[in-house]
Amino acid sequence: MKIQTISTQGNGEWNEDSLIVNDIIQLYGVIDGATSLEPYRGMGGETGGYLAAQLSAKTIINMSQDNVGQKLPLPIMLLEANKQLRSEMLAAGVDVTRKEQLWSACALLVRVYDTYVEFAHAGDCMLIAIYEDGTIRLVTRDQLEVVDRPTRQLWAEGIASGLTSRDELWQLVMPQIHAGRALMNTSKGYSVLNGEPELADHMEYGRISRAQLTSLLLFSDGLIDPQREHSYEEDLRQIILKVKFMGLENYIQWLIELEETDPECLQFPRVKKSDDKTAILLEF
Repeated sequence: MKIQTISTQGNGEWNEDSLIVNDIIQLYGVIDGATSLEPYRGMGGETGGYLAAQLSAKTIINMSQDNVGQKLPLPIMLLEANKQLRSEMLAAGVDVTRKEQLWSACALLVRVYDTYVEFAHAGDCMLIAIYEDGTIRLVTRDQLEVVDRPTRQLWAEGIASGLTSRDELWQLVMPQIHAGRALMNTSKGYSVLNGEPELADHMEYGRISRAQLTSLLLFSDGLIDPQREHSYEEDLRQIILKVKFMGLENYIQWLIELEETDPECLQFPRVKKSDDKTAILLEF
């Protein structure tokens, strides 16, 4: 198996993504942190999103290095990371009953076996598979698209109304973003690691056969092409095709250069000029 990994910081102050790589038990993961809407800073100035991603990855890595970890189901690992995240927030004085204060992280874990692949998923970190006949399969569903799409639509409406700066557009969509965060770990919204025990009811997990499987791509949503030229599902499929054609690092560089052409996010509606980009490409 050939493995490529990358994690590149966007235009934010911190890289709020993290990677999990354990070749011994063939456990791999991508974590994408999200800063709380009510700002929090750690002792070193860390954002809540950074802390959520780092703590979640550390918890899972420590569990995977344990003998017991080799036998633990991936959903149990995500739930333990979620539990530890809640403990850290309580210790930091975060009011865990208020969603706007919660540090949060989307997550995707994959463990490779001889004949199948196990996965566990929360949020919008995606897993895409390619097979020998060229079939491209979206293994996971972007659960955040249900709240991200209205935000992008409102952003586009703001541009059409004459707003010309990202700061103005950000103020316009803030109520929509707050409304989206209120749906964390609910049946109307999406799953996410944020310390809420309801994660257990909304995360997804399972296994796929390795028969005819040639590649798996794990990635955070920063890899999505902002041009959005196709249906959302087709845009996701295009990512793995471009990565296979260009190479992971070259695709990331191409994407960053594209984002730099639209710093105010007016041509390609989005809330950040450049999001953190983290990915793992597994080729069998």
